[in-house]
Amino acid sequence: MRIATWNVNSIRTRVSRVVDWAVREDVDVLAMQEIKCKPEQFPYAPFEEAGYEVVLHGLNQWNGVAIASRLPIADVEIGFPDMPGFLKDHDGPDLPKEARAIGATIEGVRLWSLYVPNGRALADPHYTYKLDWLAALSADTRAWLAADPDLPLALMGDWNVAPLDSDVGDPSLVPGLSTHISPPERAAFADFEAAGLTDVVRPLVPEGYTYWDYKQLRFPRNEGLRIDFILGSRAFADRVEAASIHRNERKGDAPSDHVPVLVQLADPAAAEDDDDRPMIFG
Repeated sequence: MRIATWNVNSIRTRVSRVVDWAVREDVDVLAMQEIKCKPEQFPYAPFEEAGYEVVLHGLNQWNGVAIASRLPIADVEIGFPDMPGFLKDHDGPDLPKEARAIGATIEGVRLWSLYVPNGRALADPHYTYKLDWLAALSADTRAWLAADPDLPLALMGDWNVAPLDSDVGDPSLVPGLSTHISPPERAAFADFEAAGLTDVVRPLVPEGYTYWDYKQLRFPRNEGLRIDFILGSRAFADRVEAASIHRNERKGDAPSDHVPVLVQLADPAAAEDDDDRPMIFG
């Protein structure tokens, strides 16, 4: 099974690119972020013509997440159980929940498409919301794996965190002043490893960015960020046999500012029998 994640930055603008890439790369499941549309606005037809079923969560022209699959989709869940909400200049337990998470089970694998809040600035309430959002997701991840330690689980998407210094090539990000690289954000990301997940792409693709700002010639200068990840449980990671970051999708006409990240899973029987596959879960 070939599984990918891509912040498409408006699916209506880029549907042809996205579907063409998914077909060309023989993708079985594609998690998308920033679809920026309501369900009734989503361009279903090109996906369906290519053999994909789509489930999505979108509320308006902002945010929005989706999963497209040419395999049967089951157990769709909108938002994770403890996901916090956000409303500017408001506080409390009943804030509206944004369209940032959708989960589904496909061929026995539990997959989540996630668009982690940006944070905006270190002093912005959105930064606190981002840390709370990540903490809640980490707590729910612990609960899922405690209930089923052998669950093949992957959290995929735009994490809006560059966890390592080597993931940062954008000179506008200043340590101590910028979101995405602050110690609390990096600690929140690292907590997912303590929760039982691992980055299944980095062992196979140790270098490479997944995002380049449209401004200041960031892409031609390769001043990017690595902020799109697939974090998998042990049962998921043990099946990963290949991974790739598709940098060329940042080229051409009207690209997204992010590129797809792809992993290939062995079938469960092959994963159990093959001792020569790369060790991802250390």
